[in-house]
Amino acid sequence: MRYLYLPLLAAGVVHAPAFATQYLNVEQAQRVMFQDATAFREQNVSLTLAQMRQVEKLAGLPARSVNWRVFGAYKGEALLGYVVLDDVIGKFELISYAVALSPDATVRQIEILAYRESHGGEIRNPAWRRQFVGKQAQTGLALSDGIANISGATLSASHVTDGVRRIAAIGQVALKK
Repeated sequence: MRYLYLPLLAAGVVHAPAFATQYLNVEQAQRVMFQDATAFREQNVSLTLAQMRQVEKLAGLPARSVNWRVFGAYKGEALLGYVVLDDVIGKFELISYAVALSPDATVRQIEILAYRESHGGEIRNPAWRRQFVGKQAQTGLALSDGIANISGATLSASHVTDGVRRIAAIGQVALKK
């Protein structure tokens, strides 16, 4: 039975990224992003058609999905903010990341959860990720407009930046208190 996959492997049909690195799981990212939180409550978001149009207008990008995986971060009963999970394509492979939003939908932090590309891992650099802090969807969340590009990681930097801008717009439309 264990030899059943050998022909597939030999033919190159079964593909696993050779450079995949898992940096944080969801629970670890939550703790890093909201160290004072005593609880995380899953409160996923399903956007209406009207909300999707608002997200597209704010972000200047397609809303891409109706459903978003979101966790509220709480200290006791006080809402500290949200952790929103997403995946974007780097050059060829998915980049899994999390965005922490304050209750007013400003970006608090981003963390790369898993990076699967052979190049461009510089997007994990803390100085690059700090550029996002304090920004909202329509304020400096674009490459060369508030976010510096990374030579050798242009597609990863661009796609993560677009993803964060989209999530910030979702925060303004569907999460902002």
